[in-house]
Amino acid sequence: MSQGVSKLILTLTGLLCWTLSGAQAGLGVEGTVKDFLSRTDLGHFSASLETNNVAYVKDQKLGFSGPEDSFGSNSYLKMDYVNGRFSAGMQLESYLPALYGFELGQQPDVKKFWLASKYIRWNSDWFTIHVGDIYDQMGNGLIFRSYEDRNLGFNNSLEGIQLSFNLNDWFSIKGLYGRPRLYTAYAGSWVRGASATVSFNDIFGWDSVLFNIEGNYLNRYESLGKDSLIDFGTLGLEDPNLHSYSAALNFAWNGLSLKAEYAGKTKDLYAATAPKAKKGAAIYAEAIYGIGGFSASANFRIIDHLGTMLSLYGNGTGNTLNYLPSLTRQYHYLLANLNPYQVNVEGECAAQLDLFYTLRSRNDRNRYWIFRVNGSTAWTIDKGQTDDGSQRMLWLDVSADAECHWMKQLKTTFLYSRQQWSPSHGYEAESYASNIFVADVQYKFNRKYALRGELQYLYSKSYERDWIAALVEFTFAPQWSIYASEMYNLGETKKHYYNAGVSWSKGKTRVQLSYGRNRAGYICSGGVCRYCPAYTGVNLLLTAVF
Repeated sequence: MSQGVSKLILTLTGLLCWTLSGAQAGLGVEGTVKDFLSRTDLGHFSASLETNNVAYVKDQKLGFSGPEDSFGSNSYLKMDYVNGRFSAGMQLESYLPALYGFELGQQPDVKKFWLASKYIRWNSDWFTIHVGDIYDQMGNGLIFRSYEDRNLGFNNSLEGIQLSFNLNDWFSIKGLYGRPRLYTAYAGSWVRGASATVSFNDIFGWDSVLFNIEGNYLNRYESLGKDSLIDFGTLGLEDPNLHSYSAALNFAWNGLSLKAEYAGKTKDLYAATAPKAKKGAAIYAEAIYGIGGFSASANFRIIDHLGTMLSLYGNGTGNTLNYLPSLTRQYHYLLANLNPYQVNVEGECAAQLDLFYTLRSRNDRNRYWIFRVNGSTAWTIDKGQTDDGSQRMLWLDVSADAECHWMKQLKTTFLYSRQQWSPSHGYEAESYASNIFVADVQYKFNRKYALRGELQYLYSKSYERDWIAALVEFTFAPQWSIYASEMYNLGETKKHYYNAGVSWSKGKTRVQLSYGRNRAGYICSGGVCRYCPAYTGVNLLLTAVF
């Protein structure tokens, strides 16, 4: 075992023991580090630890070959310090190796243990300076968003400097410059940009109205390299500078919220597999309204070759400079998430409508009902996207559900979803359709014990045809929870996908141990997806905040 691995194990073990011993003493970290810092006026320290570990098991029925290493581990230790206007922090990460299916584990230069991000920041009344790794976005993220998502193994922070100025109550401007992170290294590109916001409600003194406009500009520079194996000239790309820009507005008044943005960019390769460099553009609009027990939201977006990579020499989900999530409902039920939609960056026209209504009993505050109707769809926009030049549907989902609180102890949820999608991303006329039915029942015996069960059925005449799924979860509040789930294909494969686990929580520490078989497919978070191959294994997850 290498010294780096040994030190990491000792560090993680020490942190865990320190946390648990503090909790047993009734102190936690609040009674140790935080109290010490407050007594000595040295500021405020906070930290969080997350470690996700899987021991893979050979599964002949699954046809599982698995990774070369039968063990995977992703760990993150984040530490922050604040003292008045000054703050600093860093995040250590380890992949020993990376969990199976994470793209960062497939990189040739992957590091096992490294300082992944770091920053120092100073805030004054009218300006902020940030040096280190930057997490931010411009507008709605159409041209730029840097963020971390551990479920996806995604982190595209910008290592550099950011300056923000609030020149008065109604005008602010910020600029940034740096190199983007690409998995466990940094891309060969450099990114620089500026954003300015004007607040009209502050100019005119409107107390009940929010109205501002925002203008953004972003430049990505990367050498086209004459010694590269890629002939960028043949692909139609000759300028090493990519120029992106956008204009956005935000309006809110009396329960109504409106957002709109237009974005564009100069010629670029919108994906690693793009056959030709093209200009890109996008339009985004959002409306939200709520009154009493009713609320509605609508989203509309047109994307035309607006996918932007961190580096022209990279690939994968993590090689993304902007944020283009799918405009679809995010489910937490197994069968409703069986075949999620992935955005077509070559071009799509997408829309989503969400309606909520809450009905409450006048005689019993514990009795109320929440009704929801959702519809989302996406279509091709370019004749070259289909084999016959026609416009075709990429995705369609219409769902309705009712969450019923019958009494303090009993809650039920019933969901129906009709999903239809194109396996060729619209190129061919064929599409698959499925009808998903879900019944979810929860009963609380008392404040400590609760039982929840799910029964799901998917009916389909295409692809793998019918599925059935079930879940049972028993909670011993506030510390213990036990669950078991099963998903079985009644159609083509006849395979079982089972999972069972137990979790324990105390204070801000949580430990979960589970075992199961996982189906190959897309795992999505916030509308962004990554592909994960099938595997069977034992999973140990630890999270702690101190």
